[in-house]
Amino acid sequence: MEIGRSTEMYPPNICGRHCLGPLSFHKGALGTDVWLSLGGRRVERDRETFQNGLTFSSRPIRVQEKIHLRVECCDQHWHGALRLGFTIIPPSSSGPLFPPAMAIPDLTTTYGYWASIVPSSLIMPGAELRFWVTPRGMLVYEGPNGLRYKLLKGVDVTRPLWAMIDVYGQTRAVLLLGSKKKDLLKLRIRRSCPVPPPPSVSHRDSCMCVNEDHPCRTPQDYRLSADPIPTTQIDHSIDCVVCLSARASVVLPCAHRCLCLRCAQRVKAEFGNCPLCRQSIRYSDEDRGIKS
Repeated sequence: MEIGRSTEMYPPNICGRHCLGPLSFHKGALGTDVWLSLGGRRVERDRETFQNGLTFSSRPIRVQEKIHLRVECCDQHWHGALRLGFTIIPPSSSGPLFPPAMAIPDLTTTYGYWASIVPSSLIMPGAELRFWVTPRGMLVYEGPNGLRYKLLKGVDVTRPLWAMIDVYGQTRAVLLLGSKKKDLLKLRIRRSCPVPPPPSVSHRDSCMCVNEDHPCRTPQDYRLSADPIPTTQIDHSIDCVVCLSARASVVLPCAHRCLCLRCAQRVKAEFGNCPLCRQSIRYSDEDRGIKS
């Protein structure tokens, strides 16, 4: 199918001519380890993996249409968090192996896909956020603190755009609360179809081991044993994935903490990519980027 051509155009405004139409996740393009609920508006990833949580909007999103999300569950024993973006490739037109495990870098290395990392510090259970694309192709994120962040530029706004939401890393579940778009010419706000009030967020469903400074059971522990593991037997530190001896103390730009300082310097100089997700970890001279 030609890029940008699709039968998945904007749905009829069933709530009136000012309605943006219903908004949910695309049922035909889901990561292999996620499932939908609440009418296709809530997506949750299997707690035993950090990836395979890629999802798309059920319909094209208009320029300046602000998508409203709520974080439902977090597992802090993973690294990295939610990835947000847009694509001009209709999700239903992709092949049988679609979607891949991760938006970054599996899709973003191909033209037509744009995605960016959201800092894990802004993605806590119950946090509400918005993201949209401007007429100039800028991807903008508004966090729970009300601050806006320009995540990337260069999105092609001349073709229909579907939202990409990668439920990755520490982010295990999100809920679509709707969308809205301000009509500048007629001074009114258009919204997606109304939905029932969402249930409250249960913090018991999340693993907040970092914030609460306590050991947690890893996904391997869940698979190997149904019995509680004494906390004295759990080593909460993480070994460097290169030397396997020193503690991983370096946070890379992709938010993975998987290298010790010595190996991080060598990997950056010789390869320039994160060993887990393959995203570039090269820095400018002003930002050495290796954070302890």
